[in-house]
Amino acid sequence: MNLVQFFAAHWSEIMRSAFEHIRMVMIAMLLAAGTGIPLGIFATRWRSLRAPVLGISNMIQTIPSLALFGFLLPVPWLAERSSRLAIVALALYSLLPIVRNTYAGIMGVDPAVREVGRGMGMTGAQLLWRVEMPLAMSTILAGIRVATVIAVGVATIAAAIGAGGLGEFVFRGVAMVDNQFILAGAIPAAVLALTADFTLGLLQKRLQRHN
Repeated sequence: MNLVQFFAAHWSEIMRSAFEHIRMVMIAMLLAAGTGIPLGIFATRWRSLRAPVLGISNMIQTIPSLALFGFLLPVPWLAERSSRLAIVALALYSLLPIVRNTYAGIMGVDPAVREVGRGMGMTGAQLLWRVEMPLAMSTILAGIRVATVIAVGVATIAAAIGAGGLGEFVFRGVAMVDNQFILAGAIPAAVLALTADFTLGLLQKRLQRHN
C-alpha cells in the first residue's frame, strides 16, 4: 500500500484527528491571546512589571513540552481531562511571542503621535485603544502568527498524554516502525502550520498597509 492509498483508507480517522488538533490549537490561542495581550499592555503601563512578565513567559518557553505536561499533571482540574491539560500547556507555550510583540508594538508607537493624542485631550485609556493599539495591531498579529505555528507543532506531542490530535498517528508510527503512520500525522500537521502562517501573514500585511 502506497502513501496515497494509506491516506484514502484512513481518511476519516485522519480528518477526525485533524479536527481535534485544530480545536486544541484554536482554544489555546484564544486563551493565550486573552492573557498575553493584557499582560503586554500592563508591562507598557507599569515598567516594574516588564521584567517579571517577560521573564516568566520566557522561562515557560524554555521548558520542554513533555516536561510541561508533567508539571501540570498534578493540578486536579487539569488532570481530569487530558485535552484540557494539553490546551493549557499550549496556551502557556504561546504566551511569549504574544506578550513580547504586544509590548514591542505599543512601545514602538511614535512618541509624536502620543503627544498629538494628549494634545487633543485623550485620556490614557483613550490613547491606548484609539491610537496605540490600532498602530501596534500588525506587530501583535505577528506574535499571534508565530504562537499559532508553535502551538500546531507542540500539539502533536499532546498525543503522548492521550489528548488526541494528529500526534496519535506519529506516535503509533514510531511504535510500529511504520513511516506511513508517521507521515499521516506529520503531513497534515505541517499543512495546518503552513496554512495558519499564510493566512495570518496575509492579514498582517493588510493591517500594515492600512496603518
